[in-house]
Amino acid sequence: MIDNLSWVAAYPEIMLAVMTCVIALADLAVKTPLRGATYALTLLTLAVVAGLLAMAGASGRTIEGFGGMIVSDPMGNWLKCFATIALMATLIYGRAYAGARDMLRGGELFSLSLFALLGMFVMISGHNFLVIYLGLELLTLSSYALVALRRDDIAATEAAMKYFVLGALASGFLLYGLSMVYGATGSLDIGEVMAAIAGGETTLKGSPQVLVLGLVFVVAGLAFKLGVAPFHMWVPDVYHGAPTAVTLLIGGAPELAAFAIVIRLLVEGLLPLAVDWQQMLAVLAVLSLLVGNLAAIAQTNLKRMLAFSTIAQMGFLLLGLLAGVVQGDGANMVNAYSSAMFYIVTYVLTTLATFGVILLLSRAGFESDTIQDLAGLNQRSPLYAGVMAICMFSLAGVPPLVGFYAKLSVLQALLASPSGFHVGLAVFAVVMSLIGAFYYLRLVKVMYFDAPSQTAPIEAGLDVRSVLSVNGALVLVLGIVPGGLMALCAQAVASLFA
Repeated sequence: MIDNLSWVAAYPEIMLAVMTCVIALADLAVKTPLRGATYALTLLTLAVVAGLLAMAGASGRTIEGFGGMIVSDPMGNWLKCFATIALMATLIYGRAYAGARDMLRGGELFSLSLFALLGMFVMISGHNFLVIYLGLELLTLSSYALVALRRDDIAATEAAMKYFVLGALASGFLLYGLSMVYGATGSLDIGEVMAAIAGGETTLKGSPQVLVLGLVFVVAGLAFKLGVAPFHMWVPDVYHGAPTAVTLLIGGAPELAAFAIVIRLLVEGLLPLAVDWQQMLAVLAVLSLLVGNLAAIAQTNLKRMLAFSTIAQMGFLLLGLLAGVVQGDGANMVNAYSSAMFYIVTYVLTTLATFGVILLLSRAGFESDTIQDLAGLNQRSPLYAGVMAICMFSLAGVPPLVGFYAKLSVLQALLASPSGFHVGLAVFAVVMSLIGAFYYLRLVKVMYFDAPSQTAPIEAGLDVRSVLSVNGALVLVLGIVPGGLMALCAQAVASLFA
């Protein structure tokens, strides 16, 4: 059923879709190498959409549209707003890099990025299995094309092929799992699935065994999208092989959408099975913290190191998600899931600044993608070395930066439960964070104490310098005064259970 409220619920998606088509057509008339007009129109569109989403999120309203297939709620609107801002920063940081590598010969970088963002919007808004899956496919298909944008680059083409094959496998897992859940519950609507499972065997249409098997496949599919071990094999290869601007595009905003579908499917749809999926998430979290932190130590390539760092960070995120329901009691849910939301938002913020510096140091014919390329950065540019150091300390969890508060909020959510298992997980996470601090601090040592390996001047436009400075400042400021963002996350998550 389509009524007026349906259009209100979907207006950010509709506006973004229309403007993406307009930008793709308008770009045909643009002849300049850096696509100035396309770039300006894209940023203007993203700024307007982000503003509208912030207003919708601040209103606190929840609107269902198209017969309950999509939902516009505070959590979804804020995640879409943050994803839009992340894409804006990505395009600002990556434009000069893309231009120097002939990736702007057409406007594909801008139009495919916008289509990827549209996929994220649909994933975040979806309240129906098929809608979520359609959003996921729109995002992943756009991502495959973006990774392969440098057609003549062997590493990028290889990364795109690996991403495509493994992504298809993961999509199959997720779809197979959702089809089993549909078979057991008789519905594709997330709210109806929740009601059918909560009612027990009297309301289920199929056997409980089929439901649990479907849950296993759903968790496996979600684990791949988050890039957690043992479904992490694509992350280092894609991060390493993709052009750095596209690496940031894949490692930034889509993480917010992946978090959203985990909440939609596991918390809003399959919460009565929390005892089952929380055990699976615990195994994934432990493996991710172990594999991510230990493998990152051995890396000499900066992008591969950050890829394994991402795996470890996602493991930490899962700790927040598995602390919501303890022995059938959901009293800790808002605390746990809002901590996880705060964690993913601040992680994306830090990742943007980290890759912003890497993109800034890259130039025509030179990829700044090994740790040694950052040697002596402080002597070449104290500002950029300072931003990078802030990000590394934040990822390592050093106070007073935002990464410390994000880790602290997840750990306190774990420790809020009386379960000894959760206490053990918290201790393990702290030990793994100590090991992880080594490879982050090694990068700081290289920047400040090693002799410069490059002497070329660092050139950056005013837009890049301004956004990077603000980005680095936010990592520091949000660590000192995290209350506002934490309250926003708590209100957004609380609206799910209102």
